[in-house]
Amino acid sequence: MKIVILDWSTMCRESDLSADIFRQFGDVVCYPLTSPGDTAERIGDAEVVLCNKVKITREIMDLCPKLRFIGLFATGFNNVDVKYAAGKGITVCNAGQYSTNAVAQQVFAYILDFASRIRDYGNAVKNGEWETSPCFSYFPLPTVELEGKTLSVVGFGSIGRRVAELGSAFGMNVVVSNRTKPANCPYEVTDLETAVKRADFLTFHCPLTEQTQGMVNGELLKLMKPSAVLINTSRGAVVNEADLCGALNGGLIAGAYLDVLETEPMSPETPMRSAKNCVITPHTAWAPFETRVRLLNIVRDNIAAWLSGSPKNKVN
Repeated sequence: MKIVILDWSTMCRESDLSADIFRQFGDVVCYPLTSPGDTAERIGDAEVVLCNKVKITREIMDLCPKLRFIGLFATGFNNVDVKYAAGKGITVCNAGQYSTNAVAQQVFAYILDFASRIRDYGNAVKNGEWETSPCFSYFPLPTVELEGKTLSVVGFGSIGRRVAELGSAFGMNVVVSNRTKPANCPYEVTDLETAVKRADFLTFHCPLTEQTQGMVNGELLKLMKPSAVLINTSRGAVVNEADLCGALNGGLIAGAYLDVLETEPMSPETPMRSAKNCVITPHTAWAPFETRVRLLNIVRDNIAAWLSGSPKNKVN
């Protein structure tokens, strides 16, 4: 069996992982990155293709008649035409829940950064400001306790649930908004508008769909407290970037932390470049070494389950 990996560089940091884990299933051809124009040719006569963000369209599938399995190094699968794949008998499997702890950890790194101003105070000390302070303690920048603050979690899948658990551990009031009423939810469940209005920290953990695209827009941002912070680690297109930039620059909200943007890598034209009180990280929440090892093992197990006739994590 021939296996083609189209964008292995998206999985590795200085070659810290090996694609040899897939050689138990057959011959492996590994490409660092693949452009749209090369995709069909590189898949060729392979039965299995593995990728992270390369688009597998119906045109690609038609040009690769031997293709039977698409394995994703990701939870999201909007880069694959899953309905068309199903019609052609091609199984598509994602890697759900591999990044739950890592993404939740990054969400709270953002929250704690805003609440405790660690970066700002660290820079102040480096700049010599503490040395000239007349008092033993130097705190010109306001900090806040998390206990009693409201954490509104939009989307209550595995990541949203974990973020809520961490918020509860900090003594925060957790409010959940989800497309459907979640089962066994120990937190208050409310509609999106109420969750947005009450939030001190508003964090998004929903998939990118027609319904969620651009849901963070000017109207929603107007509902937020001026002291509130918005966090997005889901998909960049959930946010209307021009509206968010306007809200930040106009003081409508206090800050934003984004790990994803509509165009990645970041475009020089993104309005977020000029946004005040905005921290952008380059899509790193999923990337700890332990997380990527877990992801690799899930993709390997997905192939094994498919070969045994009982596919796991099938999305089509």
